[in-house]
Amino acid sequence: MEKCGSIELKHFSEEHSAALLEFELPEEQHRFTALPKEVLERTVGRFPIVMLNEAEPVGFFILHATERVKDYSDNPDAMLLTALSVDRKHQGKGFAKEGMLKLPEFVAREFTHCHEVVLVVNVKNTAAQHLYVKAGFADTGERKMGPIGEQIVMKLNIK
Repeated sequence: MEKCGSIELKHFSEEHSAALLEFELPEEQHRFTALPKEVLERTVGRFPIVMLNEAEPVGFFILHATERVKDYSDNPDAMLLTALSVDRKHQGKGFAKEGMLKLPEFVAREFTHCHEVVLVVNVKNTAAQHLYVKAGFADTGERKMGPIGEQIVMKLNIK
């Protein structure tokens, strides 16, 4: 286990590209999320975020401030989290949990307008559901149909 408190969240920059393009996931995880190389293109309202451990990219996700957020929240100050992944060689070290625990502080600092982060997680992806609950996300009770089945809508309030 890596030392606790070592994860830092940063906006994506080109210096992270090479490492992110090399990310791998076990197939059972890849069916639930996208690899960075599949979603890294930058567009208006999409903010790729890198989880760094001692300056090395170990995880990745995207925060959205686009119309897509309205599919999951009526809150005009919400953002949508998608594509969370931790590179296969860095899994099992608590990096995803630590990154998600640092999310509220990061969002409050970097996206001062945001008061809620929403996400959807497949009902079959119980490992991710447990991670999100440990990080403070709550099940809204709402369900959506996704590309591979039913999804749970979860939210995290940002102070």
